[in-house]
Amino acid sequence: MSAVLVRGEEWTKIPDDLYIPPDALEVILEEFAGPLDLLLYLIRRDNIDVLDIPIAEVTRQYMAYVEIMKAIKLELAADYLVMAAMLAEIKSRMLLPRPVATDPEEADPRAELVRRLLEYERYQTACESLEARPRIGRELFLPQIPMEARNSERPAPTVTLDDLLGALRVVLQREDAFAHHRVLREPLSMRERMTYILDQVRSDGFTEFSLLFQAGEGKRGIVVTFLAVLELVRESLVTLVQNEPFAPIHLKAAA
Repeated sequence: MSAVLVRGEEWTKIPDDLYIPPDALEVILEEFAGPLDLLLYLIRRDNIDVLDIPIAEVTRQYMAYVEIMKAIKLELAADYLVMAAMLAEIKSRMLLPRPVATDPEEADPRAELVRRLLEYERYQTACESLEARPRIGRELFLPQIPMEARNSERPAPTVTLDDLLGALRVVLQREDAFAHHRVLREPLSMRERMTYILDQVRSDGFTEFSLLFQAGEGKRGIVVTFLAVLELVRESLVTLVQNEPFAPIHLKAAA
C-alpha cells in the first residue's frame, strides 16, 4: 500500500480501528422516467431489435436493476413492479405452447409490450427534439417595448435677459466668499475690460461666462466686467450662446 499523509502523519496500512459507515458508499444509477424508459434503455444498450425482443434476457436485466434499487433503499414506484409482473407473464406465455392463430400479432405475447415501447420511443424522440430547440421563445421571452419615433433635433434656446441676470447672481454669490475687511479703491476702466474680454474670447471656441470674472476684484470688478460684456454684445463683437435652459452661458467672438 502506498504511503498516505493524514494531518502530516504518514500511514502505510489501514488502521485496525478504522470505522467506515454503512452508507458511506453511494451508487449513482441512471435516472429513468418509468418502467418503459428502463426497458428502452436496456434494449438500446444491447442493440436489440424492438420487434424481436429476447424476453428472457430483458427480464433478467430488468429484475437485476430492480434488485439494485431495492438494495440501495430506493423507493420503487408501483409501475416498476407492475412491469416486472408483466414481463414474468410474457416470459411464462412464451414457454407455453401457443394456439394457431390467423393473426401472428395476436399469437405473440410480446405484441402489446412492443406496441407500448414503440409509442413511448416516438414520444421520447419528440421530447428530445423539443428540448434541443432554443429556450428563447419557448421558455424565455425577451421583453420588447415599442418606442415612438422622436425628433432628436432640438432647437437652440435663446439667451434671455433673465438668464443673463441669473448667471450674474451666481457670480455675485460666489464673490461673497472672497469678501474681506480691507476696501481698496481701484481704478477700473470698462474699455480696458472690454479689451481683456476680447483677448479671452476666440472666434473658434467658446468661453464660459463665469470665467471672465477675476476672483478678489470685488463687486466693482464684477459690475465693470458685466457692463463690458453688455457693451460688446451691443456692438456685436461677441455672441452669447446657451446649449439648453439653465445651462452655463458661453461667449464667442463674432465672425
